[in-house]
Amino acid sequence: MVNVPVESVTDLKTCSTETITEAEDADVVADVEEVSPLTETTGSNMSSLSENFKFVFADCSKLEAVLRYIGGKSLAVLLAVGLLGAPGLASAQIPAQTKPQPAPVILIVGDSLSAEYGLKRGTGWVPLLEKQLAGEKIIVKVVNASISGDTTSGGRSRLSALLTQYKPATVVIELGGNDALRGLPLDLSEKNLSAMTQAAKKSGAKVLLVGMQVPPNYGAAYGASFAGLFTKVAKAEKVALVPFFLKGVGDTDDPTANFQPDRIHPNEQSQARMLANVWPELKKLLK
Repeated sequence: MVNVPVESVTDLKTCSTETITEAEDADVVADVEEVSPLTETTGSNMSSLSENFKFVFADCSKLEAVLRYIGGKSLAVLLAVGLLGAPGLASAQIPAQTKPQPAPVILIVGDSLSAEYGLKRGTGWVPLLEKQLAGEKIIVKVVNASISGDTTSGGRSRLSALLTQYKPATVVIELGGNDALRGLPLDLSEKNLSAMTQAAKKSGAKVLLVGMQVPPNYGAAYGASFAGLFTKVAKAEKVALVPFFLKGVGDTDDPTANFQPDRIHPNEQSQARMLANVWPELKKLLK
């Protein structure tokens, strides 16, 4: 006895060729042609033909006869009329391949302190952060959208596009220092930081606000008000805060040793300390 395998997604049946005769072939062909000739299959009669193929395929011996009858006709006809509707195939499900999920994004919106101003590329605190993440096997993508000289107004104006483009899970806002250097109104800086924080939260991201302080020559009152606005915004919006980004850099006995010749931008040796100030609060948001 010769067995002809009939493949199924869910099982494997065999048909004995000894039980299939020419007479049966003729009967099966007549059954199929009587309902809807294969040579005239169109969209209008496809549904009824599909139903009758289910009847034909219910008998394993008839399947072989139908296949011989179709011969050179397009396999697409078989598929179109419902071959997968045959018993044993109707419940078959081929699992779809799932695409790997993209890594969560940390978006950093800052100024020259985060843009490696005056530093060799790859030595700033943001590249050091990427190394820290890799070392701790935390799978994320860091997008550094920092621009030297940027203010809270500038950051606010471009944040919406960044949120749309990168869809970050975490947003680090490091802005405000240039507002103070330019003597911009503190209430304007506060409004901008609040608006940025709200926009990031609305997009579904967690927010880390990075605070700054100004040198003593700005006056005690202004200095206290400036430093306080970061705390005020963080509390109002219930987001994480780094109180002073340059702690251990700009408040030492001899801070000039930690800065570039312009005495404004931290040098390469200070970048690790800056990361150390940010990392504890940022890590909490990555859990």
